[in-house]
Amino acid sequence: MSTELTRSRARARAVADAVLYEGYLLYPYRANSAKNQSRWQFGVLGPTGAAATGLGEEAELSAQCLIEAGEHASITLTVRFLHLQRRTVEDAGGDPVAELVVDGRSWISWDEAVECEERIGPLRLTDSTARLSIPAGTDLEVIPGPDGSPAGRLVRSRVHLDGEVQVAVEPDGRWTRLSVTLRNIGAPATDREEAMARSLIGAHVIADIDDGSFVSLLEPPPDAEAAVARCVQHRCFPVLAGPPGDHSIVLISPIILYDHPEIAEQSEGPLFDSTEIDEILTLRVMTMTDQEKAEARATDQRAAQIIDRCDAMTPEALQQLHGVLRDPHAEAAALIPEVPDGVDWWDPLADNAVRPESDAVMVGAVKVRNGTRVRLHPSRRADAHDLFYDGRVARVVTVHADVDGQAHVGVVIEDDPAAELHEWYGRYLYFAPEEIEPLDSPRE
Repeated sequence: MSTELTRSRARARAVADAVLYEGYLLYPYRANSAKNQSRWQFGVLGPTGAAATGLGEEAELSAQCLIEAGEHASITLTVRFLHLQRRTVEDAGGDPVAELVVDGRSWISWDEAVECEERIGPLRLTDSTARLSIPAGTDLEVIPGPDGSPAGRLVRSRVHLDGEVQVAVEPDGRWTRLSVTLRNIGAPATDREEAMARSLIGAHVIADIDDGSFVSLLEPPPDAEAAVARCVQHRCFPVLAGPPGDHSIVLISPIILYDHPEIAEQSEGPLFDSTEIDEILTLRVMTMTDQEKAEARATDQRAAQIIDRCDAMTPEALQQLHGVLRDPHAEAAALIPEVPDGVDWWDPLADNAVRPESDAVMVGAVKVRNGTRVRLHPSRRADAHDLFYDGRVARVVTVHADVDGQAHVGVVIEDDPAAELHEWYGRYLYFAPEEIEPLDSPRE
């Protein structure tokens, strides 16, 4: 496997992990929290009949996407979901208890989850069905007392799950339409708790293709737009999951994402809280009392890790969660000279660095500044009066930049009888760099 392919799959899996655990824990991460009584919001596939009886969610999700297939094209599907695991606390006598406190530490009953992953393929591009069978299981963990003797135990139990993956392939012009359906075919449940225990939670599919490429459903090429419009999705949406330019991996996600999604580098660890903002959740955790934190730690190992990470967070790490300021006009023409690095726009030094009468802005290969002749092409301004100047020739007088970094070019109309008067008292017309066409040759 090439290094590039390995990196693409690692990137897709990192995003898929975030999808897998969204809704796993909900602030404030305590078992008695009302929000934590309604977990597992995304990608829950209930057992047969659960939705019809009001006990759980629908049993399937399905997606269609387009493939540009080579002669030997094949796909590999990786089905991933969480399997609910009931953790019951028992005392030394083997009787279930709501809470067990040993040597100052608390254990409570809680619904955990374990990851399940099934790889299907490689498959040729033909119709097929694959069965999933996830065995039941029970694990025991002894809780030692202060003297080392058993003070109780944790009993973790999982029920059997059954599912299937259906693949359907059909031509659509020069494209191939791939349909993937993931379905829970497990036995019906008798109550809500059993329905959740028999559900596939956070279910999603990673699809890899060899000798072919997937077509973006969000930004398809013009000749694929009609075929893309005929693709149907149910409870999920497929997006290109590799780095930009990579069309070999698709993530069929129950959370709608954009193409080529990635985990923010500012996020040092997962918070599992239904796509909320890391900074807000971190600050909320920091406001919890010691008792609340102890209750949160008792629920789940992942909750304990969140509490510990927030408690140990440095001011620098917290500041990083505040976000990164990115210039939305980074590709726009920049003012020459620019405000020096490290100088804020409100600093008087910024004013000293900017001289509208001599500053310039690059428009194509032309440095536009005082005296440059331009032709006006108003486009984005809201003032209807500007339309009267469309095609008119003007002379640049000043070049400005606002606090958002956008450049504005001040001009006077060349054949305006009052041009000299307007220039004398500073009554200019202002246009963006993309609204002017330089008539002078490139010059320094």
